[in-house]
Amino acid sequence: MSLLFTIGAFLLALGPLIIFHELGHYFVARLCGVKVLRFSVGMGKVVWSRKVGPDQTEWAVSMLPLGGYVKMLDSRDPDVKPADDELHREFTRKNVWQRIAIVAAGPLANFILAIALMAALYVHGVEEPAARLRAAPETSAVYQAGLRGGDRITAVNGTPVVSMGELRWGIVRAAIDKTEVRLDVAGPAGGTYSALIPAATVSALNVDSDVLAALGMQVWRPQGRIEQVIPGGAAAKAGLLAGDVVTAIGGAPLADGIALIDAVRAAPGRTLQLAVQRGGSALTIPVTPEVANPANVKGGKAQGRIAAMIAQAPEMVLVASDPFAAIGKGAQRTWETATMTLRMIGKMVTGQASLKNVTGPITIADVAGQTAKIGLVEYLQFIAFVSISLGVMNLLPIPVLDGGHLLYYSLEVLTGRPLSERVQGMAQRAGVGLLFMLMALAVFNDVTRLL
Repeated sequence: MSLLFTIGAFLLALGPLIIFHELGHYFVARLCGVKVLRFSVGMGKVVWSRKVGPDQTEWAVSMLPLGGYVKMLDSRDPDVKPADDELHREFTRKNVWQRIAIVAAGPLANFILAIALMAALYVHGVEEPAARLRAAPETSAVYQAGLRGGDRITAVNGTPVVSMGELRWGIVRAAIDKTEVRLDVAGPAGGTYSALIPAATVSALNVDSDVLAALGMQVWRPQGRIEQVIPGGAAAKAGLLAGDVVTAIGGAPLADGIALIDAVRAAPGRTLQLAVQRGGSALTIPVTPEVANPANVKGGKAQGRIAAMIAQAPEMVLVASDPFAAIGKGAQRTWETATMTLRMIGKMVTGQASLKNVTGPITIADVAGQTAKIGLVEYLQFIAFVSISLGVMNLLPIPVLDGGHLLYYSLEVLTGRPLSERVQGMAQRAGVGLLFMLMALAVFNDVTRLL
């Protein structure tokens, strides 16, 4: 049943994205006066079809569920012989800008769908980490500005913020404008103050990177509270109980649960003196972390574990917007995700990132099933992300993809004449080979992850 659920979630996510993509091509083709012969969901042999409308466009479902296509009246197709009275509706007879619009409409439809989905989620309300900061290193820009652990940012340059996402966009805007960042801050004890990050520091930020991390801003985490103790583990043997709060180790205060996890991992086989708050009592409990996965520790560094669940989830807030603001946020998030995807592709091409990051339908299906089980909001966020990825991938300048055709037409604009059919044919064959290699790599990575 779990497998069927995963397959269903995958098809329910991918099917509408493919249809929406192809509808982009279809409607712009019709708008440009091109006759559409077939609209197919899926590739390969047609298993069902029906002809509709004055042009008798064939609406079809094909055997392979991955992909789809819009078949237009095109004299280059050996199976298509345009009648004399329909030559003006043939694709290649349209001017280059109309052909560019038709080809670009598919990826653009995916981006529009992603913006619409995210905007709807923002109107509904999306949970994000609160704009509350973890203790920063003393060398960081935010520490130098006076910010401390537990502080909550309430505004950036006068614009109210409640989430880390809003905080990030406020800083990105300042970095683009090369201005200072003035933060309104609410301290953990209830007081308020302002902190200033100089324009020189802000303008030096790379807006395509993690600007919050560059300034020393990390999400606040709760204290080191033990949520669950696993029987037989080091925590259980030492007498730790669910609900205990670890405040210090060996007299050194702990900032939060992440600091406790780091301290445990760094001390395999070494006894730690934990200062624990249990109800109204203060206790000191010695714990000796076990070596995690000792069979895998050879020349590498061993890590410790105490077999306990430690609280580390950040404080969350519900971010909701009016429809107009939600569209702006949806567009921002879509742009951010698309550019991040392109940067990752660029890093893989230049060898700065591993090709193991290439994922295929098996991984996508697995994530689809997982997010669908979590809830509708997470599932719609996943669909929006896949829609953006589909749009970006189709814009890559690979022959047979939309981006490859856009490359042909861009060269036609620059040179004033179309590429020869011989060159296009050679490029198409190379593109098909490259796509097959990418698909083989993606499936290999998917299977490797499963194993």
